[in-house]
Amino acid sequence: MLKSVQIKIVLIFMILGIFMLTVQGFIFTAELQDVSQQMIGNEQVISTIQTHIKQVQLITIILIVTFTIISILVGAFVAKTILEPIAKLTKSAENAAKGGQYAIKYLADGKNKTEVDELANAFSMMHSELNENLKEVSRQKKQIETILLHMNDGILAFNLNGEIIHKNNAADKLFGLTGTEKNFNEIFDKLDVDINLEKIIYLENWTSTQERISVGEKTLNLFFAAFRDEADRPGGAIVVIQDITEHVKLDTMRTEFVADVSHELKTPITSILGYSDTLLEDDCDKETTKKFLKRISTQANRMAVLVSDLLTLSRYDADMIKSRQEEFDLGELVKSIYDNLSFEIEQKHQKAECFVTADVPHVIADKAGIERVITNILTNAIKYTPENGEIKIYVGFVYNDAYIKVIDNGIGIPEEDLERVFDRFYRVDKARTREMGGTGLGLSIAKEIIEKNNSKINIKSELGKGTEVVIRIPTKKNDDLNQKND
Repeated sequence: MLKSVQIKIVLIFMILGIFMLTVQGFIFTAELQDVSQQMIGNEQVISTIQTHIKQVQLITIILIVTFTIISILVGAFVAKTILEPIAKLTKSAENAAKGGQYAIKYLADGKNKTEVDELANAFSMMHSELNENLKEVSRQKKQIETILLHMNDGILAFNLNGEIIHKNNAADKLFGLTGTEKNFNEIFDKLDVDINLEKIIYLENWTSTQERISVGEKTLNLFFAAFRDEADRPGGAIVVIQDITEHVKLDTMRTEFVADVSHELKTPITSILGYSDTLLEDDCDKETTKKFLKRISTQANRMAVLVSDLLTLSRYDADMIKSRQEEFDLGELVKSIYDNLSFEIEQKHQKAECFVTADVPHVIADKAGIERVITNILTNAIKYTPENGEIKIYVGFVYNDAYIKVIDNGIGIPEEDLERVFDRFYRVDKARTREMGGTGLGLSIAKEIIEKNNSKINIKSELGKGTEVVIRIPTKKNDDLNQKND
């Protein structure tokens, strides 16, 4: 396009110049002819005028030819030094806009490049580098956004005015944000937390950068950090939000566990020390001595059972107990346990019945562990069912699982305590349980064993009406099917 413009400009320039020279020569010639006509009769003057007319015409022709040559040379020079580099620069800009090739290829060698050529090449290289940098920045931005989006920790970023410049979904979820909050104060005023943004940004070395708050049932840990811009000036603040609810619960449980263990051990130790000190200090008769020794023995046995249960739980927690999976008849195992506990049942004059379905498949599990669980459940049913009460035991098969169901009409468990019956040292009636010799760890151990054997245990109860415990264990048929699917 520039070439056609160049040709048109040169042609117009040439035509105008030739036209002006031609007109000028014509005017001079016409004036000389007028003078010649006025000098008729003077042949010498006329001859001289005719000679001048021919000279003017010759000069005009020479000027026209010279002007034409000069115009062509000037056009070529302008095209080479100005129009061609501009054309190349324009083409480079068009290619850059289309995302094409940014490097300009020149036909001329380095010696013939003009300053405009070099400028165009510099612009092209700069554009190419800038485009690569923008791509890299965009890639890194997308990576950071993806990481922040899928983080479990919440992220909030604020500028110097306290306006939100970034947040992820976890922050909305943890803080319960609705999207209407626009700045720092709106968020933390809503949470009723007194935190000053200016102190965080400008006094980061003198203010606390960590806060623990409660939002509903969640406990959150907040980490505040100021960030700076490219000139190392304060740019705003970032808040990292961590949900530490489970950690707090575990710490609380650990503290309660230590307190419970200390209390459970303190009671028998106190009794043992009291009776032994009495025996040492007083001259007791044989009957009193025997009575005290019996009580010392009872408390010592209680401590031994408690320590044994604690060691068992510790081994399960550390995965130190390797259960031996074997195939066995669940119905026969339940009947054997029932027979072993028949003496306790008869002592309380309880009516107990055991029903075993004939077609219950064999189960694959840790036989010793399952035996311990069933013994614990039946022992609890006997303990907490009053004299002349009823206990029913069912062994059956449903949905590829064998089950044991123990139903009693004992004292029952309040509804609010059902969720915690598997917690360690948790007792519905602590005084009564301790009096009956319970450690508060039986159901905790039972749950550990059941979960290790890929089984399930469920308890239903109503205060004053009784309790129902159901244990489900995978059968051999179900286990074989799972192995085939694997």
